[in-house]
Amino acid sequence: MGRAHTGTPRRARGGPLRDLFDPTTYRAAAYVLLTLPVGALVAALLTVVVTGGLLTLPLLIGAPALVGAVWLVGALGDLQRAAAGVLGVTFRRPVPASYAGVLAWLGAQLSSPVTYRTLLFHVVQLPLGAVCWVVLVALLGAALLGLSAPGWALGSVVPVVWNEWTVQPGPLAVAGLMLSGLGLLVVTAGVLNLMGRLWTRLVAALLTLDTGDEAARREVVALRRAAGRVALGDDLDATLADLTAQALAASSAAQVAVYAPDGTLRAASDPDPWEDLPGTPDPSGPALNAAGLPVPAPGEANVLPLPDGGLLAVLPVSAGTLDGGTLRARYRPGVRPGADELAFLLSIADHAGTALHAAQLIERAGARAGEQERARLARELHDSVAQALYGITLGAKTARATLERDPARTRQSLDYTIRLAEGGVSEMKALLFSLRPDALEEGGLIAALTQHAHALEARHGLQVHAELRREPDLAPDVQAAAYRVAQEALHNVVKHARAAQVWVSLTQDGPHVTLTVRDDGRGFDPHAQGRGTLGQRSMRERAAGAGGTLRVQSEPGEGTTVTLTLPVAAPGGRP
Repeated sequence: MGRAHTGTPRRARGGPLRDLFDPTTYRAAAYVLLTLPVGALVAALLTVVVTGGLLTLPLLIGAPALVGAVWLVGALGDLQRAAAGVLGVTFRRPVPASYAGVLAWLGAQLSSPVTYRTLLFHVVQLPLGAVCWVVLVALLGAALLGLSAPGWALGSVVPVVWNEWTVQPGPLAVAGLMLSGLGLLVVTAGVLNLMGRLWTRLVAALLTLDTGDEAARREVVALRRAAGRVALGDDLDATLADLTAQALAASSAAQVAVYAPDGTLRAASDPDPWEDLPGTPDPSGPALNAAGLPVPAPGEANVLPLPDGGLLAVLPVSAGTLDGGTLRARYRPGVRPGADELAFLLSIADHAGTALHAAQLIERAGARAGEQERARLARELHDSVAQALYGITLGAKTARATLERDPARTRQSLDYTIRLAEGGVSEMKALLFSLRPDALEEGGLIAALTQHAHALEARHGLQVHAELRREPDLAPDVQAAAYRVAQEALHNVVKHARAAQVWVSLTQDGPHVTLTVRDDGRGFDPHAQGRGTLGQRSMRERAAGAGGTLRVQSEPGEGTTVTLTLPVAAPGGRP
């Protein structure tokens, strides 16, 4: 990229002498000293080459000289860009185009606005540099004359004659002259700083190498990456930080940050984006809020001047119907964003708003899912464990009442109580398996299905035949899908099948794992509408999400068989 970036250091704060202690002043002085000799050299070279080419054009050697003049404009422009480093201005060069011959190169140079802007800089550098030299020489001469007053005034034996007046400077007058010289020195430092800003703006405006195509390509790449990051949406803070980095890389801004509506920093392209800025007020402090850092209207941007001569672009971040804060881009002195760049930053701000809105929706969905899960847990506890505990209480009371007069009935009550207790324990373990996402990974699918089978036997009196031998090679998410399908199939057996026996098997055969749930219930017509449609749809969606298939076979009076086929885990851990 060929945009100009300035590296202006921090200015000394406060006081009329701050320009004297500001490093920018001396860098500006060094550049101003270079302008006259460099401008003279550039003017002489271009004048000689262009004049020689025009004069020798009839001799056919003028054409190569004029082509050389075009090359010289660019080469001297590179020299000027290198010299601009004294001011802290740097340029990122675009990727050079492949060489396609002299004529193609010449056509590209003559059609490029960079060539004419660079030539304009060459033309204005010499006269503007001469003006700067004259002003500085006059100011420095007057300042040195005042500061050296003790040498030429107090030690002089010749009085100063002005018209009819004869003046012999005394100590008070000499002190006044010295103070005047010091004041002129301070003024000179201020003028130098002003000249430095003038040259910085001129260099950034005329010597930039960006023709627009490269900037458009960078912005497209940045927006594509930003869209991908927002779509991923795994971490809001990381997403916002990545968006600010993309905005910085594809724009001429020095720093980019996202702020909440209350001024809290959300993300920034630098760890502390506002700390090292000369004369920039804290965006989150009361000064900016009281001074009215105006919040721009949707789709618009506010560009505000900064005390150091730079600019601050403030763009709205909209998160749905809520105010998501602002995206702020700071520009160093001499750099001003164009309309295209502000439109790009608005797009980045829109992406930030989308990320914030998505995070809000995820948070709401998580809260709602938590409420639904708590309600489901309450129903499960009421339908299973609470009723088992109530049955245990009744069985224990019956055993106590018949302990002495009917030992046989007491034994039956105790056996019933023990079965209920075992069933309650199994159902509680099954609930824990369903509540903990890592329970399957820790205990395995075999253990989870075994606990569920025991709970069915104890709670509903079903005879469960479990053929669960070796733990299959399944990824954790595929294990979870298999367990949920088995849960749904067994739940349908209890709720609809009116079965006495259930067969559950889990086998692995080569690259496939097969889970089968079969019952001897009343069965149903799979093609009839309204019979288990919702449960079957849920099981099929889980199977498809895990990369498997689900088959349901049933006939009225013949029971039902649910067969789930899943792929085994790949060596990397994924199916």
